[in-house]
Amino acid sequence: MTLLSGCSAPAAPTPAPPIPAPRAADLTGPDVDAWLDGLLPAALQRSGVAGAAVTVVHDGQVLTARGYGYADTGSDGGEPRPVDVDRTLFRVGSVSKVFVATAVLQQVEQGRIDLDTDVQRYLDFPLPRTFDGPITMRHLLTHTAGFEERIKGVLTFGAPPPDLRDTVAVDPPEQVFEPGTVPSYSNYGYALAGYVVERVSGMPFTSYVDRNVVDRAGMTSSSFAQPLPLHLADRLSRGYPTSSEPAGPFEMVGPAPAGALSATATDMGRFMLAQLGEPGRGPAVLRPDTLALMKQPAPDPATLGTLGAGPRMALGLFDESRGGHRIVGHGGDTDFFHSHMQLYPDDRTGVFVTLNSAGRGPTDTLELRESVLNGFADRYFPAADATQRPATSTAARHAAMAEGAYESARLPFSNFLTALGLVGQTHIAARPDGTVLITPGPLSLYPAAYREVEPWVWQEVGGRRIVTMRAGGDRVEAVGFESAFTLLRAEPARDAGIVLPLLIASAAVLLVGLLVWPVGAMIRRRYRVPAPPTPARAARVLTRIAAAAAVLALAGWTALVLTIAGLQDVPEAFIRVLQGAQWVALAGVLPSALLVVASVRYRAGLIRTLGNVSLLLALVGTAWFAQAFGLLSLDVSY
Repeated sequence: MTLLSGCSAPAAPTPAPPIPAPRAADLTGPDVDAWLDGLLPAALQRSGVAGAAVTVVHDGQVLTARGYGYADTGSDGGEPRPVDVDRTLFRVGSVSKVFVATAVLQQVEQGRIDLDTDVQRYLDFPLPRTFDGPITMRHLLTHTAGFEERIKGVLTFGAPPPDLRDTVAVDPPEQVFEPGTVPSYSNYGYALAGYVVERVSGMPFTSYVDRNVVDRAGMTSSSFAQPLPLHLADRLSRGYPTSSEPAGPFEMVGPAPAGALSATATDMGRFMLAQLGEPGRGPAVLRPDTLALMKQPAPDPATLGTLGAGPRMALGLFDESRGGHRIVGHGGDTDFFHSHMQLYPDDRTGVFVTLNSAGRGPTDTLELRESVLNGFADRYFPAADATQRPATSTAARHAAMAEGAYESARLPFSNFLTALGLVGQTHIAARPDGTVLITPGPLSLYPAAYREVEPWVWQEVGGRRIVTMRAGGDRVEAVGFESAFTLLRAEPARDAGIVLPLLIASAAVLLVGLLVWPVGAMIRRRYRVPAPPTPARAARVLTRIAAAAAVLALAGWTALVLTIAGLQDVPEAFIRVLQGAQWVALAGVLPSALLVVASVRYRAGLIRTLGNVSLLLALVGTAWFAQAFGLLSLDVSY
């Protein structure tokens, strides 16, 4: 029988049975409570998060609000205080931006703001322009106005943040992208939107949003005020690096509209109901048609090009759809607090999760939030079709065009912090099967493979994440992900794989050169070896000074960039000192070149001549880096 089977014609393949759609669990309070109780306590302990809260709304009511862990661990000697969903306030970070968008749309309803009019009309200071097109409120609310990143003052401790007008009008960031073309998350853009609300309403932004959004949504224990009013301050959760460490100080968000809200979990439930058009008490925050408009894709796909083929920002909300269900949401992070809100407009459902610690690992809080939000979606709104979409016929060609290094569009490009683009660059490699390997994958520490499922639209292999690409000529120039984030191709002069080895080699040569001089002198003294003839003695001394200045400057810039990347401000005087050292190093190129000429002319020997040539090349390398990455710029605002 085996022989006969082997010689017979092959049987027709039996088509694989379709994968049945997973059955949704019953979305009830008891079921959600049991699911959360089985997930969060162990997750908090594993990640070192002190406390958390989750709120779920459905069909016009708060289905459940659960608190876990501690709002105050008692690490400072006080009494530990458990999380209380009705009393404990959390800093919700950039979830505040949804409130700003709501405030803007209230003014749209009243005819005081037009989403597509140049916002200069509403301002009392000139907005910086690089491009001719208008900057509209729609651009601001969708992170497509084109502003570079601003970091200074985003988070501070102690003194209250500056007046909102000063925040947006004094030394504003440069516009580096044409409006509507490059999604690039911008705290400044939302600060500007909040200031427009302040201008057209005639009320301070914090007063306006507290009265007209927070209060109207029925949020009785929440506020944008910094510091909090006395009756709320003692109810605020402490913020922790990890649950085993002391609490940090109260974080002041500099551009208040970008992330200043403090709120309880139950209040966030009331806000979600208001956003779903089902407020629990008081007047609605927005008309039904405006609520619907707020949740629709807002950027113009014509200006985005093929980047617009994937998820697009709504007005203040990210498109986070999953499993065939429309989901819009927004996350928020400070140093200590990490939150996320998702709304299911078609399913009358919302989920909010908030944490009061940074966690032990760099992605702990992100993974914990995703385990709640994605787990909720998969449990109660599972995908109807679990199959992967097939690859396109253009996949291999487009994968080859995408190969290369990329840097974030969310960078300062006009000052010394452009060097941040060298940290954490992304690399895309084409694979033989037509997929691409993105290292690291978006919002991940690990590589991820993506398959092209529509022209320029790529889906994570074995996952749900989507990235889009936009080509210029014969190569990809931009990669979009998560609605408001873009990666830009790093040219060779900005490719960390080229620049960093050059910089490290230059620093090593300079450091070795500095060590060789005193070591050589000690050896000669010990063994009474006469010093070789030293032509161009002054040039030699000046070269040593320049080499020392270059090494000190590079060490200082490295420390400075890492400090600012951690959202800690640095004094301007320190930046100026580093610039002074950098200028000394730059000036040392000339005497170093004279030293090389003298070495050749007076036949100082092959080793000494090669050493002087190496020093010259190292000084030229550091000088090029200083010029290319804005280290010598007179503008030190960031």
